[in-house]
Amino acid sequence: MKVGICSLGCKVNIYESEFVISKLKQNNYKIVSFDDEADIYIINTCSVTNESDKKSRKMINRARKNNPDACIIVMGCYSQVSSNEIEADIILGNKDKSKIIEILDEYLETKRKQKIIYDLKETEFENMEITDFENHTRAFVKIEDGCNAFCSYCIIPYTRGRVRSKKVESVINEVTNLVNKGYKEIVLTGIHTGRYGIDINSSLEELLSKLVDIPGIFRIRLSSIEINEITPGIIKILKENKIMAKHLHVPIQSGSNKILKLMNRRYNKEEFIALIDKLKEIPDISLTTDLIVGFPHETEEDFEETIETLMKINFTKIHTFPYSRRKGTLADGMDEQVPSEIKKKRVHRILELSNKFENKYYESKIGMIYDGVVERHINGTILVHTSNFIPIIVNDTELSNNDRVKVRIEKVDNLKVYGRILK
Repeated sequence: MKVGICSLGCKVNIYESEFVISKLKQNNYKIVSFDDEADIYIINTCSVTNESDKKSRKMINRARKNNPDACIIVMGCYSQVSSNEIEADIILGNKDKSKIIEILDEYLETKRKQKIIYDLKETEFENMEITDFENHTRAFVKIEDGCNAFCSYCIIPYTRGRVRSKKVESVINEVTNLVNKGYKEIVLTGIHTGRYGIDINSSLEELLSKLVDIPGIFRIRLSSIEINEITPGIIKILKENKIMAKHLHVPIQSGSNKILKLMNRRYNKEEFIALIDKLKEIPDISLTTDLIVGFPHETEEDFEETIETLMKINFTKIHTFPYSRRKGTLADGMDEQVPSEIKKKRVHRILELSNKFENKYYESKIGMIYDGVVERHINGTILVHTSNFIPIIVNDTELSNNDRVKVRIEKVDNLKVYGRILK
């Protein structure tokens, strides 16, 4: 039977969809494009904003149009919190994705619709292990699920539950297998990665100290981490161990103390800047961030305070988003919502600032030589990704996906970095 899969949202969803694909293939299902006519469609949904919910509904409708007789499976964050809004044959929240074959077999045998939603406050980590990432040069490893932070704009603690960690031995085993398969870069991912281990008497620092010693490993990258979860021990590992990628994605969300408090972000700008200064002691480190503009009560003065904070920090790149209301969160009920036109103007200013930061960082690296991993794209572009996450365009057509090479950065043009392979 043919299966089309659509994965929306974060790296954790990508990992879980990849796991589902591997299980389906092992059981003789054929994976096809989501836009093809298939017997089964799986939509792994996102629910981080109201817009994410809309996109999830759109993809469910698209599947139904592609083949009205197909079995429709909806799983993930949107189905976890909005299952009553969904019309599908199988509705699965954020637990039991690992049992997809048993659930699907039962449906195909009985044609009885199923809705499987758990209270995630009561569940343990659902172990999944991937041995292969199709069409990826980097392999993701999900080490943690759930979030305990309860930022006022965020629904994720309700869609994903509380922090639950994969056992240290299981992570080591999965990473070892992927390294032995030839993957050069392992990306550790989770919903609240920095809190890894709090439920199993371990820590992210302890896990990293063991992963860097795996024989043959080339690079470990952290997908995202909160500033107040970066311990002195993690900084030491990043500084002293060449296996650790010299790049961190550290969400700031606002540079205004008033807005940070309203967001329930658990740090102020002074604490954030102080920890960033410590991270900048790591040679060649690249620091990127997420920023929300137009949060409720954000005045022009608050926004200018954010600009001032960003100028002090000097990130490599800023991923910026206009605040999007999310039903069920504290921020959705706040008065003084910022008009959309003002949000658009603020996003535009941050994008301009980000482009300046990014260009300055890239230009400072001209002439430098890096170890990198090759990614050949379908459109013909050949990239080399460095430890500090610079995507260098090269024109050496003899290179293969996942090759490890040395590359010299030669020029920067319109935020694109060009380099030459050193033989």
